[in-house]
Amino acid sequence: MRLKDKSAIITGGGNGIGREASLTFSREGANVVVADFDEDAAEAVVAEIKENGGSAIAVKVNVAEQASVTAMVEKAVTAFGTIDILVNNAGITADAMLHKLSPEDWQKVIDVNLTGVFYCTQAVIPKMVEQGKGKVITTSSVSGVYGNVGQTNYAATKAGVVGMTKSWAKELGGKGINVNAVAPGFIETGMVAKVPDKVIEKLKMTIPVNRLGKPTDIANAYLFLASDESDYVNGTVLHVDGGIMM
Repeated sequence: MRLKDKSAIITGGGNGIGREASLTFSREGANVVVADFDEDAAEAVVAEIKENGGSAIAVKVNVAEQASVTAMVEKAVTAFGTIDILVNNAGITADAMLHKLSPEDWQKVIDVNLTGVFYCTQAVIPKMVEQGKGKVITTSSVSGVYGNVGQTNYAATKAGVVGMTKSWAKELGGKGINVNAVAPGFIETGMVAKVPDKVIEKLKMTIPVNRLGKPTDIANAYLFLASDESDYVNGTVLHVDGGIMM
């Protein structure tokens, strides 16, 4: 029970990695705010958590809208009193080659993946500073470190959150708040499911462990960074990618 009696907000908590993280955090004793634009998915995760004896609420949120984020944080504090952990997991893609990337697709990815992380983190920090302790974990990507064809917007956001993570780690470390990022490799989620099987097989050959990652691999990394075991880890980017970045 590494998160016993702690309260965690997980954005994008209704699907994929976020869903797995919500369930994992609950099993470890956390009160979980499952925050997602997909309200039905969030409610389904909360129902599963409660069936297993856990504590959780579902909150519909659009992380790209500051007022929606503020309302999310207020609901979390009302429900659980504290915000000990924020997992900035929500993210979208709108892939296209540079010459075909529309301004609209550029902006919507920036709004969710970059500005959304800013809004969410800024909103929880006053409570964490008041408590004198907190953990902020943001999802980057291997694409943000070495780039990826057709992902100008996505890669830019994932590189951007690394810069924000390191800046916030310096600003907030002395206030008892640890700020870190996780950079997943290729994980078996809905996004990757759209990739043709032949491409996946070739991709596996570039990964030293010879498999795609699972949502549990990332959820367990979140768990470590959310727990007291990581109190001396600050401003790092934890690569969970099967060794593809070596």
